[in-house]
Amino acid sequence: MRSVIFTVLLAAGASGAFAQQGVLKGTVRNDQGQPVPFVNISIPQLKKGTVANASGAFILSAPQGGHTIRISGVGQKSLEQVAQFSIDTTITDITLQSSGDLNEVVVSASRRKETLDEVPSSITIVGPRELETQKGISNNIMDILAATVPGLGFSGNQTGNTGQTLRGRNLLVMVDGIPQSTPLRAGGRDMRTIDPSAIERVEVIKGATSIYGNGSDGGLINYITKKGEPGKPLSGKTTVGVTTQLKDAQHTGGLQLGQLLSGAAGKFDFVVSGHYEQTGVYKDAKGGIISPEYGLGETQLWNGFAKIGYTINPKNRVEVMYNFFGSQQKSDYVLKTGRYLDTPSIGVPGVRPGSPEGTPYNHNASVHWSSQGIVGGTDLDVNLYMQRFRTIYSFVDSWKGGGQSQINSKKSGLRINLSSPVHAGKNVDIQAVYGLDFMNDITNQDLVDGRVWVPEMDMRNYAPYAQLKTTFFRHWVLKAGARFENINIDVPDFTTIVSKNNSTGEYNVGGVPVKGGSLSYNALVYNAGLRYNEWTYFRPFVSYSQSFSIADLGRTLRSAKENTLSLLKTKAVIAHNYEVGASSTLGPVSLEASYYISRSALGSAYTEIDGRFEIERNPEKVYGFEFAADARILKNLSAGGSYSFVEGKIDKDGNGNYKDEKDAWIGGDRISPQKVTAYVKYSPVESWSLRLQMLQALKRDRFKPGANGKYAYAQGPVNSFAIFSLYSNLKLDNHSGLSLGVDNLFNKDYYTVTSQWNARNENYIKGNGVRLNLQYTYDF
Repeated sequence: MRSVIFTVLLAAGASGAFAQQGVLKGTVRNDQGQPVPFVNISIPQLKKGTVANASGAFILSAPQGGHTIRISGVGQKSLEQVAQFSIDTTITDITLQSSGDLNEVVVSASRRKETLDEVPSSITIVGPRELETQKGISNNIMDILAATVPGLGFSGNQTGNTGQTLRGRNLLVMVDGIPQSTPLRAGGRDMRTIDPSAIERVEVIKGATSIYGNGSDGGLINYITKKGEPGKPLSGKTTVGVTTQLKDAQHTGGLQLGQLLSGAAGKFDFVVSGHYEQTGVYKDAKGGIISPEYGLGETQLWNGFAKIGYTINPKNRVEVMYNFFGSQQKSDYVLKTGRYLDTPSIGVPGVRPGSPEGTPYNHNASVHWSSQGIVGGTDLDVNLYMQRFRTIYSFVDSWKGGGQSQINSKKSGLRINLSSPVHAGKNVDIQAVYGLDFMNDITNQDLVDGRVWVPEMDMRNYAPYAQLKTTFFRHWVLKAGARFENINIDVPDFTTIVSKNNSTGEYNVGGVPVKGGSLSYNALVYNAGLRYNEWTYFRPFVSYSQSFSIADLGRTLRSAKENTLSLLKTKAVIAHNYEVGASSTLGPVSLEASYYISRSALGSAYTEIDGRFEIERNPEKVYGFEFAADARILKNLSAGGSYSFVEGKIDKDGNGNYKDEKDAWIGGDRISPQKVTAYVKYSPVESWSLRLQMLQALKRDRFKPGANGKYAYAQGPVNSFAIFSLYSNLKLDNHSGLSLGVDNLFNKDYYTVTSQWNARNENYIKGNGVRLNLQYTYDF
């Protein structure tokens, strides 16, 4: 733990004193002889240290003589050894052994590298190995995260992630810290905005977080993109794959092609990748064609990614990143509406009206500059970014003549992050992280034919923040911080679009002229947490954190009944998250458990009135607990699993007890049923591995049908089901491998969680039947 702290405690003595010191210079390599980038090299006794550059090279100064240095890095076993420092500069090479664990460091929780033991909150990291395994079963990132992240809701087998909340609240999705979510008009398309082929690992921070701003009520998901492999001028990976279903396989065939190249030359390093995927028709366990509405069948996907790094010197580095993602459905089928709780909605041959549904483009670009020791021991990170996003929904008859809505979002931002050591005393280490965020988010929702549904909302967000981490008596870690949100949103004059009244079938809803204006928000949100990490068998923590979010302003605008912006209910939601938990390592067994409560004085649940969605503003309480376990039973056999429970209520009368008859449960679009996961991994021989895993949804039935015998939106009962999947990977030689993934191994016939709680005839759809994913890879 302390190695991470010492990384940033660089020598800042006067130049005269520096001349009296010795210097150690060298390169850190792994057990294959390849340079290891960004490794921490520190002298614990002197509280001094540095970080190796992208080529593993480092320079460290200290008083002449022998000193014990500590070397640690992601995925490497820590090493301590005595090194000699002399005026003539001692040159040495250091070799680290792989730990087999790439998950010990996290950057999203505090905007700087730190070990998991330093973070007093719940975090799940989906590392490279787990990503490869899950991609071999399903390349859909929403499926991958549902199977690996406790507390995250179930995937709906559709283009959107509506209902896939984190601990019962909405979450913020990022790519290398670039926001993908559109909280001004939450369209549920933010999780599937990058292909897994470009992702190195996924960091999931659970519970309300005040460090990243608008939209992170339930936590955040940060996709960390791949980086170049140092030490090799050129290396790469080629992937060719085919997919098909086994039941009535006609037209279900699909194709995947991927190419990744990386390398380093001098001070430059790079990684580029491309991925193309074409899916066939999706069918259920009985061979029925799954509804094409918001579906993933017959979809074309493109992803292009590039990252170029330049190490100016051992302390300064620049990275430029760009990623393009596009996914559109081109189906030969149209919807045949089923009957809720009776028959599923399916696809039948026909010509789909309008433009192809999906995300035509999502552009992300950033320039990242990192500098160590700019003043004394202060490190600086500057990230300049942009995002351009467009997504199109299916053709519906909600407006005269029908139409397709689309969300357009343009984001530009700057993040300035500084990290400074504070010298406090012999038994106390303090690290201050502080900076400023600026983001301009321009989002609207219109129809493809040009009719305005949600006017252009122009948000400017300035947010200074500060976080203080104190380590005292070696094993206590106290973190506390604050973030000040200053948000201004300009909304032009607009008229709500005339839409269909679902009760009467007439087009008589809307048409209200609304005078625009500006909305201003100012809020100071806090967080604090404490962790004790002396014992590997019990590392407890407690935490409190607030989050700030503007509850889907676009939905409020498009349903406006008042003719002036200032009269609308646009107050922001501040959520308060309380959590207690612990992690434990008992030899080959790892355990994690946590209990949490999240409260907010204003709610953000949706309620449907005359076919229009409005936001329920009464107080809310969400609570739950999670448990996860992993065990290495034998050298070639391991197993694990998790259990997640979340529940939530709305305080209709506002008295705070949530037990009155008027109080209501929160619907399924926010609250997922209990989730159980389990896996067994076995390697019969070194070159062959097998994994059998299960994903189970348990029953949730909290609501009764209305007087007409129908369930309201999000109030349908969810019945239990379990899906098993198999993954097999065979290494053919030193360069090539073959993998087979079988999703829904036993061809379970079931309705997705989303379709069950949705309680609508047109959305009552089944999940995929047994589906194969066969891939060949070649590494060089």
